[in-house]
Amino acid sequence: MENLTARIDRLEAIEAIKQLKSLYCEICDDGHNPDRIVSIFTKDGVWEGKGIGRAEGHEQIAALFKKFQKMMSFTQHMVMNPRIDVQADQATATWYFFGPFTFRENDQAKWQAARYHEQYIKQGGQWKIQSLRVSGPGMSVDYQAGWGESRYQ
Repeated sequence: MENLTARIDRLEAIEAIKQLKSLYCEICDDGHNPDRIVSIFTKDGVWEGKGIGRAEGHEQIAALFKKFQKMMSFTQHMVMNPRIDVQADQATATWYFFGPFTFRENDQAKWQAARYHEQYIKQGGQWKIQSLRVSGPGMSVDYQAGWGESRYQ
């Protein structure tokens, strides 16, 4: 019975983390809402992306998302292929990301792709993001030109 309980706990944790990631995407696509984003990070949480920025703690994460609001008028975050490893009240995951973005400067429409590497912790019965790192290989290319000729890694 212990083994069955442990297996169910693990599956419930994986599903809760998937729901948390879905909420993260929803918040990003809700105009990068700075008030909502901090609710899903630990107080000392970290958001970092190569060439994008780094923020530690709720105040810095909210400020970073306010910066995103000024940069982008539209985003559609789509994540897939999660690999989630749960160890008691801690977990790690890797997600693939793909989505269309519209940047305010020159009304640039772009395709974006990257990977998320994340760490989670369960606090007060709820899973929170402790660390989120955006990395490559990835791309940021003009919508019409596509990714055949130019991309970044």
